[in-house]
Amino acid sequence: MEFELTDDQEFFRETTQKFLAAECPIVKVRELRSSAQGFERDYWRQGAELGWISLVVPEAHGGGSVSGRGIADLTVVADAFGTHVAPGPLVPCNVVAATLARSGSAEQRELVPELVAGDVVATWAYMEAPPHDALGEVALVAAADGGDFVLRGVKSPVEAGAEAQHLLVTATTDAGPTQFLVPAETPGLTITQLRSVDMVRRYARVTFDEVRVPARAVVGELGGGAADVEHQLHLAAVVQVAEMAAAARQALDITLDWAFSRYSFGRPLASYQEIKHRFADMKMWLEASEALADDAARKVQDGDEHAGHAVSAAKAYAGTYLAELLQDCVQLHGGIGVTYEHDLHLFLRRVTVDRMTYGTPSDHLVRLADLSAAVA
Repeated sequence: MEFELTDDQEFFRETTQKFLAAECPIVKVRELRSSAQGFERDYWRQGAELGWISLVVPEAHGGGSVSGRGIADLTVVADAFGTHVAPGPLVPCNVVAATLARSGSAEQRELVPELVAGDVVATWAYMEAPPHDALGEVALVAAADGGDFVLRGVKSPVEAGAEAQHLLVTATTDAGPTQFLVPAETPGLTITQLRSVDMVRRYARVTFDEVRVPARAVVGELGGGAADVEHQLHLAAVVQVAEMAAAARQALDITLDWAFSRYSFGRPLASYQEIKHRFADMKMWLEASEALADDAARKVQDGDEHAGHAVSAAKAYAGTYLAELLQDCVQLHGGIGVTYEHDLHLFLRRVTVDRMTYGTPSDHLVRLADLSAAVA
């Protein structure tokens, strides 16, 4: 994280880091590998008490930021999550809470305080499996039927899909892109747990087989969901890039310590020119990723017209080069770097999952090209 923190943000950062160090150290992350949920509900409620889900929610709906710039505050939490490879549905809960507060009906907004308090988990059912996995492609259909809508299709992977009580579902309708708030127990909805590369992130395939929901399940205007979906993608990517940068920074610090303490032919490993050059490249990739992450967060926070450019540039660059950085860290450790017992793979797993969800680097490069062409 490169932008200058206010005193309040610094206190918030320290509090979150200390909480995660105490409540979810690396040894705990390893233990949670065998957990069905990947996180503990009491831990999530305590994190919510610190403000993890309130930052992008207006005070009128039970939220409130630290600095008055909620997205920047949320990247502070994302930074801590990356540093500790922390568990918990940070992205989906914030996305759903922000969208319901922004566009939900009065009835739907009643869910927001429960999300902010950590009493309820909700997720965003957006991504779809091949051949509909390109960023922006939505194949799930919601067809009007009397006063209801019938949802047909598959969403996968859905983070915390099996743990969520509510799903914000992005669908295609005759009127245009539309989102629905769907309770997890709705008939016709089947949730299948998937295996995850990340130790504590859980994903699911959600199948909608003639799932009937009332018209009041529509979030915002029928056919008018495009702006909300775009903002949700921006918010998710900002959190992901901040988290990836923090995970990469932690892995690089571990590797630097190793290289200076490991001796070869009587010299520290870090003293060899080839390794110095590799560390220089890795440091450049990290600092560029942090700068792009900060720029994306600022532009999304300010509603800048070029926010989409900044978000896709950050996600494409960080997804490409931070993954390379993690692989270099593993290689520089030699044989021990590829063992399960070493912590490096935990950070590699987190970066790998973040780079592949809500748009791969290739997806975001295509989107960046399209956005640039549109203003040329």
